[in-house]
Amino acid sequence: MTAFDLYLEDHHLMLRDLVREFADAEIAPVAAELDDREEFPWANAAKMAELGLFGIPWPEEYGGAGMDLMASVIVSEELARVDASHSITVGAHTSLCGVPIYRWGSDAQKQKYLTPLASGQVLGGFGLTEPGSGSDASGMLTTAERRGDRYVLNGQKTWITHAGVGEVFVVAAVTTPGKGNKGVSAFIMTKETCDLERAKQVGFGHSDEIDAMPGFSAGDKLRKLGWNESDTRELIFEDVDVPAENLLGEKDDGFRVFLDTLDGGRIGIAAHAVGLAQGALDQALRYTDEREQFGKKINRFQGIQFKLADMATRIHAARLMTYHAARLRQEGRPHKREASMAKLFASEAAMDATIEAVQLHGGYGYSREYPVERMMRDAKILEIGEGTSEIQRIVIARELMNDLS
Repeated sequence: MTAFDLYLEDHHLMLRDLVREFADAEIAPVAAELDDREEFPWANAAKMAELGLFGIPWPEEYGGAGMDLMASVIVSEELARVDASHSITVGAHTSLCGVPIYRWGSDAQKQKYLTPLASGQVLGGFGLTEPGSGSDASGMLTTAERRGDRYVLNGQKTWITHAGVGEVFVVAAVTTPGKGNKGVSAFIMTKETCDLERAKQVGFGHSDEIDAMPGFSAGDKLRKLGWNESDTRELIFEDVDVPAENLLGEKDDGFRVFLDTLDGGRIGIAAHAVGLAQGALDQALRYTDEREQFGKKINRFQGIQFKLADMATRIHAARLMTYHAARLRQEGRPHKREASMAKLFASEAAMDATIEAVQLHGGYGYSREYPVERMMRDAKILEIGEGTSEIQRIVIARELMNDLS
């Protein structure tokens, strides 16, 4: 038993063991090759769907596993410990697409869209960021014009996880120009996966029951520093007819949907960060116990021990903060500040841990012979996505100022 088991129930521990075994057996042997080829892990994604990992926090009536947010945190952490791209494949699908539909959708929307998402039949994504509006989401240009019983969407999104491989998306668009945040709405939109042949081959990622919306497409795959197995592209909307019934929540109230989604998403990013940092520490512990210099293992040198101790301490703190924020959200308690704190601290801890792991490997850390260089590349986006570290500090400071009033 570890100290963290105090925060977990038996089903969390069983899930942790299941995912850890899967990650070590199925992901670790292929992660480096898939990263080199910048290839989406179709085969492993199908296996993760069979394990039920794409529907962890949702009720069984919608095809989910009927577990909770803490379970989702455990899944993200254990997958990221071995490979962050696999982790974000589950995490983005769950926290950024499935969660807003579950928390804000009608019963009909949940039955139609959450069910194939929860069962792992199709992948989902979240369309908020645009070429000209990242941290300032209120500056979005994508529009949704009401025409009778439908909305017509025009615009584009960028840096969208699963933009190509996904089929169901929650998308932000301006419905009342000139009102800033108070004129933005959320929509459920659908398209066909970009790799239909591969999806059919592995039996995952496509549903004939989901009608693709004409004019809704994905751009070319973006090349990135890390998360190279994760599918990231632009989403393009050209006179896309969206039924009015696909409005998620109330008209012009979409910003509330997105802020709530981001609060949960930041806990998810923190979980990815904790897992990635733990993976880097695990690698560093193994390497420093094998490598010898000056006649003894290098982990016997006090300078090396101090580095390992600092890594372990920061990871321990990051995990505590993440579990705490997850519990607050799970129980329906205020958690905006705690989610931002967890995301900020854990993402920076992951960046520091992976850099240190590379340093502890010496020249080998800079080669692709060991996974720590991939971990370092994968860690950087954690300080950017779901709101940069700077944005997290703004959120935290605002919450502190609110306490004064």
